[in-house]
Amino acid sequence: MPLKLLDATVSSFDGVFQKFISEAPQNKANLILLLADKDPSTNLSWCPACVRAEPVIYKKLEASSDDITLLRADVGDRPTWRNPQHPWRLDSRFKLTGVPTLVSWENDAIKGRLEDYEAHLEHKINALVSSK
Repeated sequence: MPLKLLDATVSSFDGVFQKFISEAPQNKANLILLLADKDPSTNLSWCPACVRAEPVIYKKLEASSDDITLLRADVGDRPTWRNPQHPWRLDSRFKLTGVPTLVSWENDAIKGRLEDYEAHLEHKINALVSSK
């Protein structure tokens, strides 16, 4: 079972995150992918960087033989994300400034992160996953 996916929204995040944390010690890598919502009518994200990064991230993680958990968390639609009071912008754990952001989580803290401008780069994804 190399890749396990957990999905969360802003409203469901705390509960899903607690499950993620409780299972973290059993995995080789624990990652959080914070990204823009998809439009239900087109199934496309409003965020071009997310559209570019998502398939690359999934391809790299699915190719790994390690036990990896990926918590995918949607930040909301564009107006929700643009709000300076967005909970993940204010959350001291994440200090989110852009999407997509791929975070490596270890020992109840962020160990590494790839911001929006680099989250699609395969060599950086590999380095983040193998940094444990």
